[in-house]
Amino acid sequence: MNRISLSFICCLLLAFSCKQQDKKKFQIERSKELAIKNKVHNQLMDIEKEQGWRLLFDGETLNGWHLFNNPDSTRYSAWEVKDGTVYCNATDESKIFGDLVTDTEFENYELTFEWQMGLRGNGGVFINVQESPEFRATYETGPEYQLLEPKHMDTGTPLKRPGCLWGLSPQLNTVEAKPTGQWNTAKIVQQDGQIQFYLNGILTAEAVLTSPEWTKTVATSNFKDRPAFGKSTKGKIALQNWYFESWFRDMKIRELD
Repeated sequence: MNRISLSFICCLLLAFSCKQQDKKKFQIERSKELAIKNKVHNQLMDIEKEQGWRLLFDGETLNGWHLFNNPDSTRYSAWEVKDGTVYCNATDESKIFGDLVTDTEFENYELTFEWQMGLRGNGGVFINVQESPEFRATYETGPEYQLLEPKHMDTGTPLKRPGCLWGLSPQLNTVEAKPTGQWNTAKIVQQDGQIQFYLNGILTAEAVLTSPEWTKTVATSNFKDRPAFGKSTKGKIALQNWYFESWFRDMKIRELD
């Protein structure tokens, strides 16, 4: 076999190998694409049930939720179930305004959910909310996980970036939120007063609510005149209605020992 023939065969083998690799890569990417497309939302796998997870949203109703300090009004509120999501129809002024809170209080837990905001939207998820007539709003007691659509003007403000402890600390690690039409993932962990926030898999906030450092941080913030803010390590979870459309799904929680 001469050199020309050998080189030709080598080229054919190389071309065939590259083609097979491209085919395999396409199959893998296509499989991931289909898995994402066909993912079933607002349901738990058997292994998740064994691990103690439970749904905060069943995908069909607002059972387990009510408006802050107004338990009988979700029927007429801006909050509704739409296409398998908890949807805040905040632009409809005929709807009753208010934040949506859980019926149940939580203390040590891991919470995960997916979210997206309307264009230039601003919202939040509050933890350890104390529900009582003496408090007019969820933010008077509950620290906030900031939700922000990238085109909102606060995106460039360190203490207001997505995933941060709103008004208290900047992102621990830089991460961007996905724009409207795309889903973000969030995780909140609280155990023995220590909290952690994650956005799209990245740790964005951390604090110990029982520490002197936390007390000092609050005392030098815009919450300094709210004596009950950030004092509790147990309370309700709230979704903020802040004049912008928002969507939530796959909300699940498991309590920690």
